[in-house]
Amino acid sequence: MKTFHYESDLNGGSLMVRESRIIADLLLKNVPKEAWDDAIFKQNVLQKRSQATARRYAQAIRKRLELLNPELLVALRDGDEELATQAALCGALERNLLLVEFMESTLKDAYTQHHEKLEVYSWSDFIEERSAKDSRIEDWKENTKIKMGQVVFRILIEAGYIQSKRSMKLQRVIVRPEIRVLLEDSYRHRIKNCLEIASRQ
Repeated sequence: MKTFHYESDLNGGSLMVRESRIIADLLLKNVPKEAWDDAIFKQNVLQKRSQATARRYAQAIRKRLELLNPELLVALRDGDEELATQAALCGALERNLLLVEFMESTLKDAYTQHHEKLEVYSWSDFIEERSAKDSRIEDWKENTKIKMGQVVFRILIEAGYIQSKRSMKLQRVIVRPEIRVLLEDSYRHRIKNCLEIASRQ
């Protein structure tokens, strides 16, 4: 029997909408490896200071966006800032079950109970609970857990669920109709429910 483990790239970065638009374009064009490397390293389309940084960003984003269908990639590449942000969030959720479950449990509870803000310690409490499902979490370095939490909160700030890092105030988020339809059409009901958490309360 295969043991359950969380697979996550949360430390790869937050939503990175600007960079994600560029990677989405390369994926939609289905460029070969040579053209991909040329764009990332020679042309430096992501505008990073080193090839190592460019490689890290490109790989993290690609792993998320490769899981999305072309219609969501088009929304990310060509949409306005709000539409692109919500499409990028779909990619992050598709790749990170921990993020999905955090929104389904901790964030949803905060909205349902009409809390004014999300507590910073909510991430450490959540991770401790999840270690019952995946014992490897107990072996993660404390700095890794903290960084993951910081990325999660940054994602929620960028997507509009939290006002700012300083206030941690919860906000209402209206999911764009285009995103809702694309998620329904591709049977991504769990991700759709995550996005709608702040609009149904």
